[in-house]
Amino acid sequence: MQTVTMPAQQVPVSYETEILVVGGGPTGIAAAVAAARNGAKTLIVEQRGFLGGMGTVSLVPAFCPYTDHEKPVIRGIGLEMLEQMKQRCSDEYRSRYDKQLDWVPIDSEALKLVYDDALQNSGAEVLYHTFVSQVALNAEGTRVQGVYIVNKTGISFIRCDYVIDATGDADIAARAGARYQQGGERGELQPGTMCYLLTNVDRGRFKAYLEASGDKSQIPQAVQKAQQAGDLPEGRKEVSGFAWVSDYLVGVNFGHVFGIDGTKAEDLTRGAIEGRRGVQVQVAFLRKYVPGFEQAHVVSTGEQIGIRETRRIVGDYTLVQEDFLEMRGFEDDIARNSYFIDIHMATSKDQMAIRHLPSGKSHGVPYRCLLPVGLDNVWVAGRAASSDRVVQGSLRVMPNCFAMGEAAGTAAYLASRQGLGTREVPILELQTLLIKQGAWLGEDIHSRLQAEV
Repeated sequence: MQTVTMPAQQVPVSYETEILVVGGGPTGIAAAVAAARNGAKTLIVEQRGFLGGMGTVSLVPAFCPYTDHEKPVIRGIGLEMLEQMKQRCSDEYRSRYDKQLDWVPIDSEALKLVYDDALQNSGAEVLYHTFVSQVALNAEGTRVQGVYIVNKTGISFIRCDYVIDATGDADIAARAGARYQQGGERGELQPGTMCYLLTNVDRGRFKAYLEASGDKSQIPQAVQKAQQAGDLPEGRKEVSGFAWVSDYLVGVNFGHVFGIDGTKAEDLTRGAIEGRRGVQVQVAFLRKYVPGFEQAHVVSTGEQIGIRETRRIVGDYTLVQEDFLEMRGFEDDIARNSYFIDIHMATSKDQMAIRHLPSGKSHGVPYRCLLPVGLDNVWVAGRAASSDRVVQGSLRVMPNCFAMGEAAGTAAYLASRQGLGTREVPILELQTLLIKQGAWLGEDIHSRLQAEV
């Protein structure tokens, strides 16, 4: 590869903050809100003109489950955001989903407003349309002292005491030299999906078709028939989800684009082009094969193809498959997870890997999973937290990202208040504050903390 030398230049310091949150998906939203509400000076930087990550940028049509089928395990800021979105939706929507906590359809425009209000009301500063290009480290290479940003204003520098990497791809940690893993043993990655929103559909006709075909909420018989006829490409036999915002408006998560590395602009470009073309094929299929979709019209496709998997940091602790299956808890738990292992096939010939926990059960997510080895003032929360690939297939979803983000933001507040490193944050104080904020850390920790009080 040819190279050139960038000329040295003086750039202005545009912001100085205690806590810098990079990435405005659920992880970053919860992190910034938690830190700012507790009183820390907080700035969140997002490359788009709105918050929300995959739920708004990529139009993922529904929130994954908040519950373990018996009770909500994701509470706190994440549950608050879900309930506030419901309140911004129509009377019809609220009457249908008011009590529902699992697979709640996303109204992306309502959600953008909820997130804007949450950040502004928390006291955090927000900077949109901004990309972090480089990080500045101390002489030892153990602390991020700030980041260089690029936007329409130009190139500038943000000086900070602590960083929460909420990029989903561990971009900041990787640029700071943190170790990470990516994909499977052969480098394979879960595929991307271009989600989209359809209008002029008829939910009543669709429900009648499902009842007659016995396919419940999926349409594998129609998919298989279309694949055999050459109207759909080979691969997945079931649609991941139809999320009905109203009786005439539905979000769709259907199909795969293979071989997309979400850390590469070239792959994201190919994913966008192939994804939009794929949507046209899928909509033609729905119009032809699925009652209720005869007049379907595409309102919007995702701004970016949905990404399931990229980097996973090497943290102080790595959650592994046995932790999930044995439903282990940890002394330093900062969240619980009950979502099933959901690893999508890397090629059209592979099979999906799915494993569920029993109803009412979950496993712990220890604080150490947020701490990248070798860095003293950085938390990596969300999809890129420290886990093996199997657990990442469960941990990666939006409700879990809210929970991990809230923990990181709360820990950052505690660290900034006392001038501590990430590993010096008092776990008991962190857990107590998280519970006070409404988080759920599991029966054992709640009982222990109540006994100590």
